[in-house]
Amino acid sequence: MCAQKTQDEEAIIYPPQSLGSFEMGRNDVNLVCTYGKIAVWFGRKVPDYIIAQILIGISKVDQSTVHEFEIVCSFDEITEYESKGYTLVSYGKTAGGYRVNYSIPFSNKKALFHLSKFILEELQKGETRKDFYWNGNDCDIQRLYYEFKNNIENWELKAINYKTESQTSR
Repeated sequence: MCAQKTQDEEAIIYPPQSLGSFEMGRNDVNLVCTYGKIAVWFGRKVPDYIIAQILIGISKVDQSTVHEFEIVCSFDEITEYESKGYTLVSYGKTAGGYRVNYSIPFSNKKALFHLSKFILEELQKGETRKDFYWNGNDCDIQRLYYEFKNNIENWELKAINYKTESQTSR
């Protein structure tokens, strides 16, 4: 059991059950946490400050979190992305330029700022989904929930799903 005291009993993860997923959010943002990934759906109308609160909140709970993405760009643009705080993972020549893989570390505030700008640009075209990779455990998931519940208006628990016996014995 995590050390955090709470009156919000439904948000407690009960060991020894094995967590499948923990879903939370509000009407314009949905977040599903598992042990290796945080999947976030951003609705088209989500305010910019909510995007920032989500990215910063994740960073507060686990600074080792990363977002990975791939683009095709010119060779000169590779260093432009690095100057935004993105970590170059790999690149190779392809038709139309270079196929480049980056990792955006949540430990780098500059990189988070540019990631939030990128999300806002995508939202101008419609809703978007982002996957963030982390090392969260039951306590981290609860800490993340309370970070958002205490700082984001209308944040709520949507579902806690546990793995069944057959899923945990695989």
